[in-house]
Amino acid sequence: MISSTEVIDELKRIVKQKGLKYTEQREIVLNILINAEGHLSAEEIYNLIKSKKRESSIGIATVYRALSFLEEVNLITSIAFGADGKKYESNTKEHHDHLICTNCGKIVEFMDNEIEKRQDNVAKKNNFKITSHSMQLYGVCDTCQ
Repeated sequence: MISSTEVIDELKRIVKQKGLKYTEQREIVLNILINAEGHLSAEEIYNLIKSKKRESSIGIATVYRALSFLEEVNLITSIAFGADGKKYESNTKEHHDHLICTNCGKIVEFMDNEIEKRQDNVAKKNNFKITSHSMQLYGVCDTCQ
């Protein structure tokens, strides 16, 4: 697992490399996702900023721009929920896949070595080199069944 300091340093390096201005707002959004227990929507991130950093004048539009940038440079990932928007998480965790409830939006993270091996075998059979992947399985959680 990568430390939050290393991730923030990576953000600073990327911003500098792109010739952009380093902003505290991007760092705040990234820190919230690094320390989040689950997956958060832009609105949930905005509400956390308002409750934890009351002195911050960050607006919801700035949160969306920061999320877009952070996802573009691969520091965070998102899961799309159609009309309900996206939920975000940092890329600091070990690789995992997702079970997503289509009724309530609950997200369960899981890792299965057999699935990983089968993906590798499928790639080999097709002379394909996997550089990354994301698995999202949709269904109905036990609470909603």
